Amino acid sequence: MPEGPEIHRAADQIAKAIVGHKAEHVHFGLPALHPWESELTGSKVVAVEAHGKAILTRFDAGVAVYSHNQLYGKWYVRGAGLYPKTGRSLRMEIRTAAKSALLYSASEIEVLRPEDEPHHPYLLKLGPDALDGNVDEARVVQQMEDKRFAGRNLGGLLLDQSFVSGLGNYLRTEILWWAGLHPSWRPKDLEPAERSDLAYWILDVTRQSYATGGLTDCPARVATAKAAGVPRRRYRHAAFARADLPCPECRTKIEKIEVGSRRLYLCEKCQPPRNTAPKGSSKTPRATAQR
Repeated sequence: MPEGPEIHRAADQIAKAIVGHKAEHVHFGLPALHPWESELTGSKVVAVEAHGKAILTRFDAGVAVYSHNQLYGKWYVRGAGLYPKTGRSLRMEIRTAAKSALLYSASEIEVLRPEDEPHHPYLLKLGPDALDGNVDEARVVQQMEDKRFAGRNLGGLLLDQSFVSGLGNYLRTEILWWAGLHPSWRPKDLEPAERSDLAYWILDVTRQSYATGGLTDCPARVATAKAAGVPRRRYRHAAFARADLPCPECRTKIEKIEVGSRRLYLCEKCQPPRNTAPKGSSKTPRATAQR
């Protein structure tokens, strides 16, 4: 499933293509939305916004199209009337005179009136967005100290969109690795400085991924690996999808475990479990385009 950085980058691409332009043709692949095709055709696209892992495409007709990619959804931007070669099912098309924004394979698409948005079940539950520039470390620490979240294991908490929205499975692994924390730790187990450190990595890793198109290892290691001809899948992340490869910091083998029915990768030496003292991050903070 695409995570916050991928959805925000998709929203940026769609916005660049169609915002400010009249929709010459709007098509929905879901029969329940067919009545909206004539309502939206001829209206102007005024904004494309990412909210966590969802996108709101706003029209001057006074409504917004909510879409969530779920596991298989994928956006394409093409020249007007052009379509990618794919076996996917077209679920939504917004075509202007010059460009088409095309959403394939997504099953969660709705048209929302302004009064609907505050009550939408997904939008209603969203916590602060890690890619919102107004969200700082203090705001994330505030979430950790909230009684709803303080006693929950980090392995599950970092996937809860009501805690911090936009996080997902690869970001969970990377944040915990950079913070030096095992998924069994809970916010209430951490000292204030450790919570602040975790908040830093939640924002920094997510924002680096957005800025770089999915890279979460440090720029120096990435540059070295690229120069050596290492495949991208081997240098994209510090820990995620690197089972049995050496930890970039201590060279211990990265382990693959399952937490919340989803895979998670960790270094037991750098990320001690909860029955020991947390190691805390000794890693050098990385400058990113967002900080």
